[in-house]
Amino acid sequence: MKKTITLEAIDPIEIYGVGNKILTEFCSYFPHLKVVARGNELILEGRESDIAEFNIRFAELIDRRHRKMNLTAYDVEDIFAGGSNASRPTADAIIVHGTDGKPIRARNKTQQDLIEAYFENDLIFAIGPAGTGKTYMAIALAVRALKNREIKRIILTRPAVEAGERLGFLPGDLKDKLDPYLQPLYDALSDMIPAKRLQEFMADGTIQIAPLAYMRGRTLDKACVILDEAQNTNLGQLKMFLTRMGSSAKFIVTGDATQIDLPRREDSGLLAGIALLEGIKGIATIRFSTQDIVRHPLVTKIVRAFEKTRTSDDSQE
Repeated sequence: MKKTITLEAIDPIEIYGVGNKILTEFCSYFPHLKVVARGNELILEGRESDIAEFNIRFAELIDRRHRKMNLTAYDVEDIFAGGSNASRPTADAIIVHGTDGKPIRARNKTQQDLIEAYFENDLIFAIGPAGTGKTYMAIALAVRALKNREIKRIILTRPAVEAGERLGFLPGDLKDKLDPYLQPLYDALSDMIPAKRLQEFMADGTIQIAPLAYMRGRTLDKACVILDEAQNTNLGQLKMFLTRMGSSAKFIVTGDATQIDLPRREDSGLLAGIALLEGIKGIATIRFSTQDIVRHPLVTKIVRAFEKTRTSDDSQE
């Protein structure tokens, strides 16, 4: 029996792999089936049952490519092993397990919206008050993608803007001065990756944490890149960061427009940047509110109290 499969709306190399590496691995599971690749067509020759099974599994491979930046031999292995690690989490699904064994999953609808947006877009803005889990969920998605081999690197960055103390007055060398600004990112990672493994990832560059200024001139590809505290960037810095995006990258930008630490609040480029990019396909904005706060119940009341103060101050200006 013969059958032809035609690839539509997708570059064959994205499915076959460089040098047909992915296709060769895939076909190794069908030793009695002859498979010839000609451009966007696959010509199958063999038993009807083998062709039917090939069709089903190959459709899974194409579906996975639509949800991932690139395919690997591990994806082929996972498909034939019946695994579903790279599938999109449902509302109650576990994103990753923490180092204490506890599952990390969406805790409210807005967090689930962020997860959905991650799989449907390459650039996601997540904005809202402190304590809503914006950064934590973003890092959980990045760790999940790394474990599923969907990406090769996680890159976390935030602007080193003083919130009370000046960098020059802090003790130590440059790394010592910058670490306090990056500590929340270390904390989230240590919740999800064992300490020894995390050190290995950071030593070999699989996970990189750096101030925003260090992103200039780089092309960030095959990575999940998270910009935290984006309210402390101006429009030029935000543009610089976003234009680092490689062809196979996911970017997540998180921020809280009510906690701007810049000398002048109006210099923040976060909301202006979102407004400029609104409506572009592949870009999503998820807005968290005080109802989404998942920290201590008092945090919600504290945030609302300060919002009232800020609103009152703005009305008097």
